[in-house]
Amino acid sequence: MTQLMGRPILGLPGELGVRPFLADLLAGVRTALLTLALVAVPVLALWVVTPYADDTAAGAGRVAGALWLLGHGAPLARGPAGVPLTLTPLLPTVVTAVLLVRTGQRLGRRERLHWRAPLAVCAGYLTVALAAVAHCSGEGELRARPLPDLAAVALLVAVSLGVGVGSVDGRLRLPARLVLPERWTDRVPAMARPTGGGPAVLRAAGAGVLGLVGAGAAVFGGTVLLGLGAAGRSAADFGGGPATVGGLALACALLVPNAVLWAAGYALGPGFAVGTGTVVAPLGARVGEVPDFPLFALLPESGAAGWWPAVCVLPLLAGLVPAALLGRAALRGEWHPVATALAALGSSLLAGASAGLAAWAAGGALAADRMARLGPVPWQSAVATLAWLAAVTVPGALLTRVWPALTTRHLSRARRATHAALVRLSELGSRSSDD
Repeated sequence: MTQLMGRPILGLPGELGVRPFLADLLAGVRTALLTLALVAVPVLALWVVTPYADDTAAGAGRVAGALWLLGHGAPLARGPAGVPLTLTPLLPTVVTAVLLVRTGQRLGRRERLHWRAPLAVCAGYLTVALAAVAHCSGEGELRARPLPDLAAVALLVAVSLGVGVGSVDGRLRLPARLVLPERWTDRVPAMARPTGGGPAVLRAAGAGVLGLVGAGAAVFGGTVLLGLGAAGRSAADFGGGPATVGGLALACALLVPNAVLWAAGYALGPGFAVGTGTVVAPLGARVGEVPDFPLFALLPESGAAGWWPAVCVLPLLAGLVPAALLGRAALRGEWHPVATALAALGSSLLAGASAGLAAWAAGGALAADRMARLGPVPWQSAVATLAWLAAVTVPGALLTRVWPALTTRHLSRARRATHAALVRLSELGSRSSDD
C-alpha cells in the first residue's frame, strides 16, 4: 500500500519535475472559462434586466457563446440564410491573448518543461470551445461553423501559448533555426551587416506599431470629442429602455480596439471602408447607408474632407522612437551607415507587415452584399505604414548615429576658437601695457 500511495499521479515520473497532466488540462479549462465570463456575464445580466424578454436563459447563453467564438476570429453564420459574420470584436481577443500568454509564461518558468504541458492546456481550452460550438450549432440567429471555428480557436491558443513560453523573462526568445546560417551572412558585405542588430530591429518595429496604434487612438478620441453626443443620440433612437442602451454600450465596448485600428488606417491615409464601395479617408469620405449603430454615428458625411494637415503629423511622430532606438544601437555597435539604413528599412518592413495583419484582424463582414466589407484594406495599410515609417526612421537613425560625433566636432571647434580668441586678447593686452 505504501508503494502504491507513493506512485506519481497518472504515471508521470516525479523526478522529471513535470506537473500532472490533469492539472494542466484544468488550467486550460480555467483560462477558457475566464475569457468566456468576460462576455457571458454582461450578456446574461442584460437578459436578466430586460423586461418581458422573449428569449430564454439558454438563448442568452447561446448569444454569449457565439460572441466568445467570434472574439477568437471564428466565423459565424447569421439568420436563416446563413449570412457570414466575420467581424471580430478585438477586445475579447486581446484579453484572451493576454491570459494565454501569462499561462504560457507560467509553464515556461518551470524547472523542466515537458512537451505534454502545453498540449494539456490547449486540450483543456479546446474542450470548452467544443462545448460552445456544440451549443451554438443548432438553429438560431447566430450559428457556429464547427471546423473553421475550432481551427480559429486552436490557432489563437497555440500562438499565444507559444509566445508566453518563449517570453518568460519579458523578451521573446526566437528558435535558433530562425537565425541565418553563417555561410549566408558571410556573403553580405561587412558594411551592410548590422552586427547583433536583430533585437534592436524588433524593438524598433514594435515601437513603430505602438506609435501608429497611439495615432489611431488620438484620432478616435478626437472624433468622439468632436462628435460628442452623436453616439448617445443614436443609442437613444432605438428606444427599449436601459437594457437596449446597455446592449449597445457592450457592443461598442467590444469594438473599441477595432475602431482604434480603423482610425489608424485613417491617419495613415488609405482610410477604411464601411461597406462595399465606400471609403473614409482624410482627403474625403464616400459613405452610403449604414446600420443605425452608435459607432457609425461618428462617421463623417459623404464628401466631407478630413483633418489631413493634422493627422499626417501623427504617422511622422510614430517614426521618431524607432529612429532613436536604431540610431543608439548603431552607435553602440559601430554600424556602417549602410547597415544602419538597412536595419531601419527592415524595422519598417516588419512594422508594415504587422500593420497589414492588424488591419486584416480588425475588418470583416457584418452581412452579405452591402456590408460584406468593413475596415481598412490590409495591403494598403501595410504599404502606407512602410512608407511613413521608412521616411522618418531611415534618416532619423542615420542622424542619431552621427549626431554625437557632429556635436563633439562642433564643440571641439568652438573650444579651439574660444581658446584662440582668449590668446589673441591676452596678446593685445600685453602689447597695450608695454606701450
